[in-house]
Amino acid sequence: MVSPFEPDSKCDEGACARDRIFEAAKKLFYKSGIRGVSVDAIAAEANTTKVTLYRVYASKDDLIVQVLQDQARRWAQWWDEVVARHPGDPRKQIEAIFEAFRDELTGEAAERGCAMANAAVEIEEDHPAKRVIREHKLEINRRLRELCRQMGARDPDQLGNALSLLLSGAFAARLVYDGREQIAAVCDAAKALLDSAALGQAGKS
Repeated sequence: MVSPFEPDSKCDEGACARDRIFEAAKKLFYKSGIRGVSVDAIAAEANTTKVTLYRVYASKDDLIVQVLQDQARRWAQWWDEVVARHPGDPRKQIEAIFEAFRDELTGEAAERGCAMANAAVEIEEDHPAKRVIREHKLEINRRLRELCRQMGARDPDQLGNALSLLLSGAFAARLVYDGREQIAAVCDAAKALLDSAALGQAGKS
C-alpha cells in the first residue's frame, strides 16, 4: 500500500534529473522546512546543478506547489486503498482510516508531522501553494463528512469536522511528544466521537 510519508522507490541513481530534483525537494522540504532549504541545497541533494533545476522547474515556488500536489495525490491514493478494504461499511471505513493513520504516524517517516500544515505556516497567504493546502484539507473534511453521512450519523457535518480536527491534533502531537501513547489514543477518540449521543451513529448510545 502506498504511504503518504515514505519516499517513492522509483527515484534511483538512474532516474532523470527532473525526478531526482523532485524527490530531493520533497525530502528536504519535509525534513528542514520550505524556507530552510535553498535551491542550491536541492540541486546538491539531487546530484545536479541549479541551472538544470531551473530548466525543468520554473521556480522554487513552482517546485513547492508540485511537491504539495503530489502529497495530496498520495494521501488520496492511500485513503482510497484503506477504505476499499471495507466496501459498503462506512463505519468500518472510518475506523480503518484512523487505525492506518495511527500506524503511519507512529513510524519514523512521519517524525515531522503533517507536510501540508508545516508548509502552511511557512508560506505567505498569496503563495500559489496555499490553495493546494486548503483544497487538500477541505477534501479530507469532505470525505469524512460523506462517510459520516453514509453511516447515518445524527450530525454528519459536525462529526466530520470533529474527526478532521482529531487528525490535525494527532499530527501536532507527533511533533510535541517523544512517546507514542498520545497518538495511539487517536483510534479510541475517533470511536468515542462515532458513538457520541450528539453527533454519532443513530441507534448508538
